[in-house]
Amino acid sequence: MKQYVIATNNAHKIEEIRQILNKGIEILSLKDLNIREDIPETSKTIEGNSEQKARYIYEKYNKNCFADDTGLFVEALNGEPGVYSARYAGENCSFEDNIDKLLMKMEGKTMRKAYFRTVICLIEEGKEHFFEGKIEGTIATERYGKGGFGYDPIFFPKNSPLSFAELPLEEKNKLSHRGIATRKLAQYLMGK
Repeated sequence: MKQYVIATNNAHKIEEIRQILNKGIEILSLKDLNIREDIPETSKTIEGNSEQKARYIYEKYNKNCFADDTGLFVEALNGEPGVYSARYAGENCSFEDNIDKLLMKMEGKTMRKAYFRTVICLIEEGKEHFFEGKIEGTIATERYGKGGFGYDPIFFPKNSPLSFAELPLEEKNKLSHRGIATRKLAQYLMGK
């Protein structure tokens, strides 16, 4: 069975990805390999951050690796939080802090369109491969649902009456930006 390392410590993200890549591919987390250091994310783009994280693990540990980076891009805020989605409310902020800041900045705005975009960078035998997923939707005025993570309680995917946080994981994976990018990664890996 082929082994790949996913360069993240985010348990929710690992669960989502493992659910999609569950056939014939072993996914190891950083925790599985006892890798504890913080991986730098200093790029100005989500492509750059995903490549930076995957390259760091590949070069330091000589393991085939993939990493993703995701941004939420809100039209009324000129694309904010974008590449800074994970630390929108500052370094060491929580998901709740980020949602609070976004809802505050969206107060009184009628234009609620937004999209999530994920880019996965796979580094295999030193070669880079990129896979992208994007989902359009709207930003709610308050939180809905207890599932998911990140901005899921305030993001309603297009044509869905439920937020990402209200959808069961299997349903969310069918629709989500990360699900789309991960299925592209899976097709590539299965096709080998």
